[in-house]
Amino acid sequence: MTPKYLVELGALLARVEATDGAGAALALDDGLARAIDIVRTQTAAGRKVIFIGNGGSAAIASHQAVDYWKNGGMRAVAFNDPSLLTCVSNDFGYRHVFAKPIEMFADAGDALIAISSSGQSENILRGVEAARRARCRVITLSGFRPDNPLRRLGELNFWVPTDSYGHVEITHLAICHSVVDAIMAGRR
Repeated sequence: MTPKYLVELGALLARVEATDGAGAALALDDGLARAIDIVRTQTAAGRKVIFIGNGGSAAIASHQAVDYWKNGGMRAVAFNDPSLLTCVSNDFGYRHVFAKPIEMFADAGDALIAISSSGQSENILRGVEAARRARCRVITLSGFRPDNPLRRLGELNFWVPTDSYGHVEITHLAICHSVVDAIMAGRR
């Protein structure tokens, strides 16, 4: 079972689709190079990286925010503190749980990395819209259906062509790691 799973995962990584903000297809290497450039350029200019996600994607967001600042030396944050989530959900509704802190803390030029396996979570979509209003650079990571709404909202979008949560999440994590690892390698 395990070897088959890993073989499937390896094949899936090669099938990830990257698109620009107009929906034009990019080679995966070009998409990753653009993601690296966005994060490197914006953080070098003093901007931060903001991660948002629900459930397993929230775990990826937290993990990456720590890696980007601790290992990558970049300002990075994930808006998923329990007090924040419960306060915003109670006062404004869960659909605003990311939009409200983005409205308060995002600065023009920050990079938002929005992670959603389905690409359909209303709170993620609203968070992206808030980031766009704040003039953030937006990178999206999604999976499942090719016509999911998140896939059309970033200036750079990565879509994982499977409906397996595990495969989508692992692939999203690999994409995030590849960006920070490339930036760190470029400094050596």
